[in-house]
Amino acid sequence: MDAHLSDHAAGPATDTFVSLRNLLFTVAYEMLGSAADAEDVLQETWLRWVEVDPAQVLDHRAYLVRITTRQALNRLRTMQRRKEAYVGQWLPEPLLTTPDVAEDLELAESVSMAMMLVLETLSPTERAVFVLREVFDVDYEEIAAAVEKTPAAVRQIAHRARRHVDARRPRRTVSAGKARAAVEAFRLALETRNLQDLLDVLAPEVVLVSDGGGVKQAALRPVVGAGKVARFYLGGSAKAGYTVTCELTTVNGSPALVVRLDGEIDGIMAVRVEDARISGLYYVRNPEKLARVASETPLTLR
Repeated sequence: MDAHLSDHAAGPATDTFVSLRNLLFTVAYEMLGSAADAEDVLQETWLRWVEVDPAQVLDHRAYLVRITTRQALNRLRTMQRRKEAYVGQWLPEPLLTTPDVAEDLELAESVSMAMMLVLETLSPTERAVFVLREVFDVDYEEIAAAVEKTPAAVRQIAHRARRHVDARRPRRTVSAGKARAAVEAFRLALETRNLQDLLDVLAPEVVLVSDGGGVKQAALRPVVGAGKVARFYLGGSAKAGYTVTCELTTVNGSPALVVRLDGEIDGIMAVRVEDARISGLYYVRNPEKLARVASETPLTLR
């Protein structure tokens, strides 16, 4: 996208798009759960935007959000078919984010792995309405234009989606500092293979979801309970004879780990912390979802 933009002379259309790029990317990513697909949506949005005379558009932000939403909805419907054929558990593509994203609690929660999985349970239109209204505070008239519904219908959809999400919404997490401390303790326990230290940092009801995409080994169902999760990690690396190293990073607005086996990236471990203990682990091993993590710089989402 950036290379494509550089091919065009700087002008009002380009300047407007660049200024809103992070916002548009976040809208697409929260709807799709895939950074690669979100980038494709931005490319499609850009191609439509350059055909428009910006002087004829009253509200550039609303117009671009509308295009992005429509393109994301089209892609979301095709992605659903891909997910139906997916091997094992599906997790969103991890997104490296700048540490300041964690300071915006509402934004960090909205892009967290836990919340992204809740959004997966909504219909495409419900997801679009929820993201635009609850995360970006877009008014009902603008959302109606984006999803091609009446404002009254959008209000009903928003109410239904909010109720659905609230029933499944993870509890608010601890501060960024406490979360980072818990993840650091988890990192040390993994690297030293200390079972008791692992049990101490894991909540009794901790849930592990792992995504190998049928390419790398992963649990086909969520693993529940501190003892089972600890044995899953310690037993797996011991059998394979790997040396495990972990690097603290920020993924989807929260502290996370880049896990390496014998120096090679094995996966990204997104972590959810509640009451100073880890309650959720989201381990992405699917190589197709790790390519950007290895090469991209962290993103600011707004």
